[in-house]
Amino acid sequence: VKGVSHITGGGFYENIPRSLKKGCAARIAKADVRTPALFEVMQREGGITEHDMFNTFNMGVGMVLTVAAEDADKAIEILQANGQDAYRLGTIVEGDGVELV
Repeated sequence: VKGVSHITGGGFYENIPRSLKKGCAARIAKADVRTPALFEVMQREGGITEHDMFNTFNMGVGMVLTVAAEDADKAIEILQANGQDAYRLGTIVEGDGVELV
């Protein structure tokens, strides 16, 4: 494990970068985030921006582990074997912060 981010207040934009080395960014495909259906209703009915949904409500993601790419499948396998809903969320790239694509 290279880094751990508990995605609470501050969501994706503040918490994930804290666990990364300087000059690294997390590139996350929004389509890969397993967002509970309720969040779509909250955003629509509340007129909440996408940024605020990821920053305040974390889109249902509770924790992010950063592992070497070659260890990702094994990490997911171990977490799932222990009852966790683990899946690949993104990649680490050069940059700063979080890139939602």
